[in-house]
Amino acid sequence: MAEACGAGREEAGSAAGTAAAVSPAAPAASSAAPAPATGEGRPCVLTASVKRREAWAFLGHRGQSVDDELASRLEEAAVLCERELAPRGVFRVFPVCATEGGIAVTGTNLVLPGESIARHLRGCAQAALMAVTLGPSSEMVLRREAAVSATGGMLADACASSLVEQAAGVLNGFVDEAAARRGCAPTWRFSPGYGDLPLSVQGPFLEALDAGRALGVTLTAANMLVPSKSITAIVGFRDPDLRGE
Repeated sequence: MAEACGAGREEAGSAAGTAAAVSPAAPAASSAAPAPATGEGRPCVLTASVKRREAWAFLGHRGQSVDDELASRLEEAAVLCERELAPRGVFRVFPVCATEGGIAVTGTNLVLPGESIARHLRGCAQAALMAVTLGPSSEMVLRREAAVSATGGMLADACASSLVEQAAGVLNGFVDEAAARRGCAPTWRFSPGYGDLPLSVQGPFLEALDAGRALGVTLTAANMLVPSKSITAIVGFRDPDLRGE
């Protein structure tokens, strides 16, 4: 049994092969829909900065000493990314329900298979699909830096990775606000490729967000995101009285 957020309680089906359940869409607590949060349904600019320690971690740094010249070059790369790259993102909230094939995102062609996402969305009547990117220009900037210097290219790549992660955190905050406006508690974000949720869901995921038009995000034949500094994720909205994972 799973419970709908801030509304009446109904029985939910089980995802195939799991004991996890997702609540069917619950009736709204009032006739008025909540005002959309920033980034909900419309792309927005995300104000974020490179987290230097995170950038070092992307480079494999584990606390060992770094010479002043390399530290200075990473700082230059971070400033460059913050100056030239403009993170943007968008999210949409959908009802979700369990089917034999996985968790169906109502109103889209997206079905999320696997036990991991079923557990993650247990007790959720709704979920937000979110996408964040540094934009097509980021590919040009990173290629340019790599052409000038292999080391500079690696430093810029690490800083760009940190920037998009920090931007995802900003959009995640807006998603959490949207959950609160619905009387729900958000889960942490879960991306395709985690657990047993396959990357093959990326196509219908981007389609549900119209991310190609909204953000310029597309896919390779191997279901990798383009631009490479892009992130997609799912955040469940559950009853705050239910214990999350």
